[in-house]
Amino acid sequence: MQANANIKKHGLFGFGKRILTCARMLRVHQWLKNGLLFVPLLLSHQFSNVNLWHGLIIAFIAFSLCASSVYIINDILDIESDRAHPRKCKRPFASGEVPIWVGVLLAPVLLLTSVVLAHQVGGTFFSWMLFYFGVTLAYSWKLKNIMLVDCVLLAMLYTLRIIAGGSIGTVGSSFWLLAFSVFIFLSLAFVKRYAELQVLALAGKEKNTRRGYFVSDAPMIQMLGIASGFAAAVVLALYLNSEKIVVLYRMPILIWGVIPIFIFWISWVWMKAHRGEMHDDPLIFAIKDKASLLSGIAFVCVLMLGTVGITW
Repeated sequence: MQANANIKKHGLFGFGKRILTCARMLRVHQWLKNGLLFVPLLLSHQFSNVNLWHGLIIAFIAFSLCASSVYIINDILDIESDRAHPRKCKRPFASGEVPIWVGVLLAPVLLLTSVVLAHQVGGTFFSWMLFYFGVTLAYSWKLKNIMLVDCVLLAMLYTLRIIAGGSIGTVGSSFWLLAFSVFIFLSLAFVKRYAELQVLALAGKEKNTRRGYFVSDAPMIQMLGIASGFAAAVVLALYLNSEKIVVLYRMPILIWGVIPIFIFWISWVWMKAHRGEMHDDPLIFAIKDKASLLSGIAFVCVLMLGTVGITW
């Protein structure tokens, strides 16, 4: 009886471990980024449009599978450099948990499945997803090694998600949303590089051979990132002064509350980066950092109050 219990226990443990390894291989936590597909719908206040929600859910799955296929390709291409990295050496392919041939077979299956799903969404979503795949593949293959180009492309890849989401139905993506997206994600891309350079500095190295940056470039990267973040704040303020705000929100004056929240958050992110407390993946930092989570909740609450209004 005891032996059977141990077998069941270890069997369940082994199954759970395999699931976790699979999730790490697909980088399921990175699927959170694809939530940007829903931003155009939410900001246009088409909450009750069932057809749009249905299309966006399918689009989310398609985009996530497409992204996972690229992550697998990227990990296979970078396997040698990942093995020399203090954190990335634990990735499934670099650590040897998953054989390379599994990734070679799985990547095209994921891509094909995403293509089939994208065809069901309609509109120009399919074209935008394929464009995203091509740009991401080019980034993983070569462009991520070119200084500054890598950061600009990272910002564009985030923005492409918003454009793809806006291409479904009649939602669209406004100039203000896309401008804000480019600047905020450019700032976060610079945060990522700045954090990587700090790790190199602690290791006593002078250059990131994979990215084309020197440790001495850190102050310039910091300056460019902070400037991009506050440029996003300016775009947000200008948007709040546009005529569209009056149409979308019952109490537009309340929406101005998002400005100090956003300025605090972007300043907080760069302060943490300056102190060497930033994860080299800003997404992981944001979902674990209490101040970031509270800022996000406060941001959403202000938008909701401005939408429904307050009865005095």
